[in-house]
This record gives sequence, C-alpha cells and structure tokens, in this order.
Amino acid sequence: MQRYKNKESRDISGILLLDKPKGISSSFVLNKIKQLFSANKIGHAGTLDPLATGMLLVCFGEATKFAKYFLHSDKRYQVVAQLGISTDTFDADGAIVRVSSATKLNDKKLAQCLEHFKGVMNQIPPMFSSLKYRGLPLYKYARKGINVPRKPRSVRIYDLSILKKTENAIELNVHCSKGTYIRSMVNDIGEYLGCGAHVVALRRLSIGKYISSSMINMTTLESIFYNDFFDDSEVFCQLDALLISMSTIKSNCINIANKQC
Repeated sequence: MQRYKNKESRDISGILLLDKPKGISSSFVLNKIKQLFSANKIGHAGTLDPLATGMLLVCFGEATKFAKYFLHSDKRYQVVAQLGISTDTFDADGAIVRVSSATKLNDKKLAQCLEHFKGVMNQIPPMFSSLKYRGLPLYKYARKGINVPRKPRSVRIYDLSILKKTENAIELNVHCSKGTYIRSMVNDIGEYLGCGAHVVALRRLSIGKYISSSMINMTTLESIFYNDFFDDSEVFCQLDALLISMSTIKSNCINIANKQC
C-alpha cells in the first residue's frame, strides 16, 4: 500500500533503541529509519560495523543534541573470535593476512591473556574505521593500501570473560569504556596468544543503562509501517510510541554527566 501521501517530514524527538541487523551499515539503517518515521532530523550515537548486530541508538530531533552523552557511556558486547586467522580489517569482512595453528592454546594461557587485557590500556584504532584523517575516513586510505599513523587512545576493559570455547574459536563477554574497538582488541588478543584472531560475530548488548531487552528490531517497525489496517496517522502513532521520551533522555543524560564529573 502507499504510505505517507503527504511527503512533508515530521519534527519528532526521542530515541529508538534499534536492534541493528547483520550485513548492512549503520548509515544505511539510519536512512531506512528516517523513511519509516518520515523524520526531519535523525542521527545515531555510536556506529556499528556491517558485520555487527545489536543496539544502535537512533536519535530523532532534539535528542541528537544528547548523542554525545551516550557516546561517552560504557558498552557491553558479546563477540566470537576465530583463532588462527588474522585479517586486514580484524573481522570476517577483510582479507586474510595470516594463518597459524591455534591447537596448542590451553585454558591457562587463555585465562592469562584475558586477565592481561582487563583494565586501562592504550589501543590503536584500526585503519578500517570511520575515524577521520585530513577530512577523510581512515577506511578510504586503507582501501588504497595507505597506512596512516594513528595515536593510541586510552580505553578501559571493565570485564572480559569467556562464555564458550571450541578448538578454533572463543566467545567473549566484554564490558568496556567509550572508544573501545572490539575488532582491535580481538586482533591484539590473537597477537598475544601467538596465533592471530579476527571477529566473526559481534553483538552490542547495551549502551549505558539501555539494555538489550528494550531493543526494537526492523521487522517490528516494518510490520507497523506496512499494516493494511493503519492509515498514516495511526502508523505514526504506533511508531512514535516506541521512542524514549525527551524527559527520560534528559534525566539519563544528567546522571551520565554527574558520573563524569
């Protein structure tokens, strides 16, 4: 059915806790959400790689002004690392640059490794990232084979625990500070173990106090949008009801700011 006969975009404010699907970029998802909500102004608080799934904070209208607070919040992830293979992007989307044996990895060495990465550490951002150098994102340089010097950034790993281990893979639970690149951490873990590693699955479970049980997936949004029994006004009503209100957002941001003081 045809939707939104009136093509004018709407001035709405709030946050959608989106469960980003695998295989598409955060910017692609953002454009899709903007169309579904017919929103005038939209942004997000923290990019997820195409391979990654999970929490993407989509900010509408006035809420975009508060995105910086959530960018500074702690995050929680579950990540599956393939051992014995390193890639140029540090994940399964990249080209293989090294293959080693991981069969000699024992539980004691793995436990020592995970303990080593807890706490404050200096992490070098990956070349395949959206960080900018001279106005261009690093991944554009990386695709041309150009390596740009990057300054280490101080990050903190609050918790790093193993959920599952097989012969060639480990699944980890990660609680980390702002600015942490899980891909870089997994690559560094592979180097520490001497066998190499890369990310094959990554899911963001929380940002600050917002947890995974509150996330809304694309299927839910599209089922509302394409519901034949809803006219445009009812679609907007149903979609807008999924947003976190500005009063709640402001209260949460005040708490975040106080913790940072």
